[in-house]
Amino acid sequence: MNWDDVRIFLSVARAGQILSAARRLELNHATVGRRLTALEEAIGARLFDRSPGGCALTEAGRTFRSHAEAMEAAMISGRAEIGGSDVELSGTVRVGAPDGFGTAFLAPRLWRLTEQHADLTVQLVPVPRSFSLSRREADIAITVERPASGRLVAAKLCDYRLGFYASPAYLAAAGTPQTLDDLTAHRLVGAVEDLLYSPQLAYHADLLAAWPSRFEVSSALGQTEAVAAGAGIGILHRFIAEGRHDLTTILPAHAITRSYWLVYHESARDLRRVTAVADFIRAAVTEGRGVFG
Repeated sequence: MNWDDVRIFLSVARAGQILSAARRLELNHATVGRRLTALEEAIGARLFDRSPGGCALTEAGRTFRSHAEAMEAAMISGRAEIGGSDVELSGTVRVGAPDGFGTAFLAPRLWRLTEQHADLTVQLVPVPRSFSLSRREADIAITVERPASGRLVAAKLCDYRLGFYASPAYLAAAGTPQTLDDLTAHRLVGAVEDLLYSPQLAYHADLLAAWPSRFEVSSALGQTEAVAAGAGIGILHRFIAEGRHDLTTILPAHAITRSYWLVYHESARDLRRVTAVADFIRAAVTEGRGVFG
């Protein structure tokens, strides 16, 4: 069995599409399709149901995926144990992060690592979702809570604070609440709660029994822009909202604190490209720690 074909299989299984996998692998999509067919012929089973909408794993494909991921983990661990195969910082490292931290903090900084290492590619995926490190959806994940299980290396990056904000125009029209109880008389902007990937993201629960928002946005940046445009009062990240002329802090005595954690799979512990990116992120947070207060 050809390991490259297995690697292609895993990429398609994770992307759900041949074209998306081909782009990440930097291969022609027709080549990816042929290699999948060759793998299916070698195994003697159909691994995907292919359609114009994407590729869905068959029952055989789901079974094979678990074995393929075990092979992948063994390859990574073996390369790290032998040493020397990852001496230069080259290849691709994918970082998954919450959209607020990923876009507002990492995006302006993380690219600078690629200036130092010409053969290194860093992929930043700042979306409001969780990432599976065991399935290699990301090499490094920034999370809002420490993982409770799994073969993972986790380290706390920093605490961050959130507060109540509204636009000056909204406050001029609706008045400024003076107490938490006053908030119920205002338009509130919130998250789409059934899409929250962690209970830690239900920020209002620290201070209020309910947050009856009538306009809800599934991303932190979307909520920020809605509040700045006058949609109502929202609970926003201070490191994003502070200093904006179109946002005003209200009820400043009431703050909410959460934490960011940096996590990667223990099989990548000795991969220099992964640890170099992790070290860079830690250093950037240490240098910019003041913005999270």
